[in-house]
Amino acid sequence: MINKIPISKPFIDDEEIEGVVNVLKSGMIAQGDVVREFEEKFSGYIGSDFAVAVSNGTVALDVALKAWGIGEGDEVITTPFTFIATSNSILFQKAKPVFADIEADTYNINPDDVLEKISPKTKAIIGVHLFGHPFDVKAIMDICEDHDLILIEDSAQAHGAEFRGKKVGSFGTGCFSFYATKNITTGEGGMITTSDKKIAEKCRLLRSHGEASKYNHLLLGYNFRMTNIQAAIGLAQLEKLDRLNEMRRRNAEFLNRNIKVEGLVKPVEMKGMKHVYHQYVVRVEEEFPMKRDEFAEFLTSKGIGNAVHYPAPIYKQPLYIKLGFGDVRCPVAEEVSSRVLSLPVHPGVGEEQLRYIAETINSVS
Repeated sequence: MINKIPISKPFIDDEEIEGVVNVLKSGMIAQGDVVREFEEKFSGYIGSDFAVAVSNGTVALDVALKAWGIGEGDEVITTPFTFIATSNSILFQKAKPVFADIEADTYNINPDDVLEKISPKTKAIIGVHLFGHPFDVKAIMDICEDHDLILIEDSAQAHGAEFRGKKVGSFGTGCFSFYATKNITTGEGGMITTSDKKIAEKCRLLRSHGEASKYNHLLLGYNFRMTNIQAAIGLAQLEKLDRLNEMRRRNAEFLNRNIKVEGLVKPVEMKGMKHVYHQYVVRVEEEFPMKRDEFAEFLTSKGIGNAVHYPAPIYKQPLYIKLGFGDVRCPVAEEVSSRVLSLPVHPGVGEEQLRYIAETINSVS
């Protein structure tokens, strides 16, 4: 049997190591010039006027909402089918998450259901570019314009993904994560992208104790800074992001071509969108010979890493049930969460391993 194939693996090379060593030798390891350089190059890559580096992706969402003034009594519409940080960032503001159902093909937020969930208290929409596939940006932007709402793009899984030729994170206020398993990593870290100068300035104040200049504090801020060490890794990773994404796309295309078994729905790439395959997610239908969890156990026994992203909608988490979300229902999200399974697609997966994955899956039939 082929050696175990992990579901994810950071792609770290000599450039990242050299960058970190140079920072350590410089003696300036906290936030400084290297962070500023990373911000400038990242905003240039995304196509936003500004970028603000922070300590992680959850903080990026939290600070972005704070900068826009979301607060107690406000409602923010988002998807229930994502990592819990997305909706938790709304709770941090003492605002209310309102969950709109998802599309059955992309698993992204459904604009039609978003329209149904708008109320006089709605102030913003957080769309998630899930698994590396953009949500329908135009439809959500149109809703935001028609109803005077703020658009937050949770782009934590979609570095380099595109909607109609433009990078995600450049349409509204973008929030990125650089966690170890993302398409690029700084170990931990995050970034806020925006072309609104006032929002960028507010984010910078919020990430560093509200400090406009040395010991001159304008508002209640936090210590949400990124270090030069993290930024050095990020700069090296950013240089190879397009290449790493193309490797993910080629791996996904291989699996799309070679997995041939009834009842297993493979991921889609909608017209006008560029999928960067943070995850390669299949859906196990009734016709498939195994149930989802049985299939996961089978793959694990064959040395193929896999994971369920995500096993239940957020509103079914114990925290959210305690908070009174127990009556929420998003039927598509509930159905999808019981059937999806992620397979290895990261740049560290070679052709021999991909062929083994496909052949192992096809053997199920």
